[in-house]
Amino acid sequence: DRVRETLFNWLGQDLSGLACLDLFAGSGILGFEAASRGAAHVTMVEKSRRVFEQLRRNDEAFACERLELVCCDALKFPALPSRRYDLVFLDPPYHQGWLDTVAPLLDGWTMPQARIYAEAEQRLERLGAWHVAKQGQAGQVYFHLLERE
Repeated sequence: DRVRETLFNWLGQDLSGLACLDLFAGSGILGFEAASRGAAHVTMVEKSRRVFEQLRRNDEAFACERLELVCCDALKFPALPSRRYDLVFLDPPYHQGWLDTVAPLLDGWTMPQARIYAEAEQRLERLGAWHVAKQGQAGQVYFHLLERE
């Protein structure tokens, strides 16, 4: 909760008009939070069918038409020319190299002024073309807000 509070203090409380991508959605907490703060569109991607079904149930309870749920592997999530994101949430499983693996794909998913929020098991200096603008630590989790160079 404290990390999420810090993140939305960094981003500002009002996300009106932003398109957001929650690439490793899990429970969808970051995506739902973005939608509740006015994001125009939130795409939540989750690979696990079991976790995705829970995400779908959470979505039904939230009842927000601005949410799009996608069940697929993050590496297979398509870069659509018609959909680019202003904000991407990356909270992948740790110790599997996901951040480095998805970094080359970020340009295809993002607007020029996009920001990336990434959680990791270690402090990041950069992620592909993005540098760390803000960072923090809570226990063993490092969290970062990244901006394009």
